[in-house]
Amino acid sequence: MSTITLSELSSLATTPSLVMAAVEEQAPVPGAVATAGNGPNDEYEEIREQDRYLPIANIARIMKNTLPENAKIAKDSKETVQECVSEFISFITSEASDKCMQEKRKTINGDDLLWAMSTLGFDKYVEPLKLYLGKYREAVRGDKPDNKGGGASAMSNAGAGADATV
Repeated sequence: MSTITLSELSSLATTPSLVMAAVEEQAPVPGAVATAGNGPNDEYEEIREQDRYLPIANIARIMKNTLPENAKIAKDSKETVQECVSEFISFITSEASDKCMQEKRKTINGDDLLWAMSTLGFDKYVEPLKLYLGKYREAVRGDKPDNKGGGASAMSNAGAGADATV
């Protein structure tokens, strides 16, 4: 395994090829995504801010709903909460994704997210979210017409709308 010196690292940090490390195995750079595949030689590109964060209007609306009617929210407060929410989502999703990869699955479902939250110490949110997920799945099942062909549709509908491909 080759090593990289501090001066080489600092020169990498100032060049556009930050993600092209001078080591045999390249680790993903925070804030970057693979453009194709997930191998060590894949190219990375920076994630755009609007793709990384939830819309500020949605964040502001939720914040306003939790505060008294005459309360004012500073712009930097909204932006800070926006960053925190996005980081929290990434934290939970990353743990769920790791579980799915260990189990050789490509789809994260609601149960994986609940498992990740429990594993990461957010136990007090798991039970209310389980109830919500169950009600959501029932509503999705109720909206879809029954397929006359067997039980496969019940299985596919059980997780409908609550899954994300990794």
